[in-house]
Amino acid sequence: MLFLVRFTDQPNSSGLRKEKLKEHLAWLKKHKSQIPAAGSLREDDDSAPIGGCWVVEAESKEAVDSLIQTDPFCMAGLREKIEILHWSLAFGNNELPEMA
Repeated sequence: MLFLVRFTDQPNSSGLRKEKLKEHLAWLKKHKSQIPAAGSLREDDDSAPIGGCWVVEAESKEAVDSLIQTDPFCMAGLREKIEILHWSLAFGNNELPEMA
């Protein structure tokens, strides 16, 4: 199953994010088979990150949550809110679906 995970960071946590970023990126690389896409979210292109978003492949929401709990950002208390949503992929690889 595919899931979309949206993270909202704690207010005023840019220092913690910077401190744990290298460790977090290494963790994402280690889990790239389960998390094929991930990145930070910002209100404007040049503003500081306020959270993040991942595409996750897992068997259940519980498996996604267990994975998230091992992320250095989560373990450090960076995340204020975590949303785990089932995601139905309509198309991928920059290809639009065929229209009838």
